[in-house]
Amino acid sequence: MNWGQALRDYESYLKIERGLSENSIASYLLDLQKLTDYLNQHEINVSPVQIEQETVQKFIYDIAKTINPRSQARIISGLKGFFNYLIFEDYRTDNPMDLIESPKIGRKLPDTLSTDEINALIAAIDLSKPEGERNRAILETLYGCGLRVSELIHLKLSDLYFDEDFIKVTGKGNKQRFVPISSVNKKYINIYRNEIRNHLQIQKDHKDYLFLNRRGKQLTRAMIFTIIKQLAIKIGMEKNISPHTFRHSFATHLLENGADLRAIQQMLGHESITTTEVYMHVNRVHLVKVLSKFHPRK
Repeated sequence: MNWGQALRDYESYLKIERGLSENSIASYLLDLQKLTDYLNQHEINVSPVQIEQETVQKFIYDIAKTINPRSQARIISGLKGFFNYLIFEDYRTDNPMDLIESPKIGRKLPDTLSTDEINALIAAIDLSKPEGERNRAILETLYGCGLRVSELIHLKLSDLYFDEDFIKVTGKGNKQRFVPISSVNKKYINIYRNEIRNHLQIQKDHKDYLFLNRRGKQLTRAMIFTIIKQLAIKIGMEKNISPHTFRHSFATHLLENGADLRAIQQMLGHESITTTEVYMHVNRVHLVKVLSKFHPRK
């Protein structure tokens, strides 16, 4: 088995067996490509079945000189998964990554926006342009429902259950969940649908997608990033924000206002509660308020 065949088979496995998104698969393959590039560069002629710990360890050592610990940990994790796959398929009996430790990294706390900052970003949208109503609906949905950017751009008209106050969201691994939606959020989506979207020349394969560009096609991830970056520049915001910042803010603000962590987990679509627990970084002032409000010895 050569590297090209192994990567193609692994890609199929990640897509069909694991049900991962295209973006996740691309990240895994990119990290594996770094290993194959390293082997080619150093003229190391060894197959995925034959490669030994010493070679992989030298690769990790060399790449650690040019990337940060978090990226290094991601690559190590990805390589472990790849070699575990080879073991699962009976190509190998051992994992050359078993004795290679990831660098110690602290859990990165997500950046958040205050409600005033979110309001300022939305207020900066130019509603005199057709895309203004769309952009307002986008930001309201990112913050109001805590969606990932990939979930937002794939949101469809058929996913809107406004009478029941829910939307259906397709998350990682094509797993679906229902997320509640507020009357404010529904209001701005309906304005966009009725006043802007209805007047677009919508392309045949894009008729069910909610958020469209001026050519009547589904928006891209890059376009959502651009919209947010431009608004941040417009109001002079110094924070480096992205669509995910609205998701973090959604979870943090719910937690600060007393929402149950399990409920937040379900709305975010996290498989494990430990992923949601990163939002427990609420400030000390809030914790003092919680203690004084709920403890019997206040």
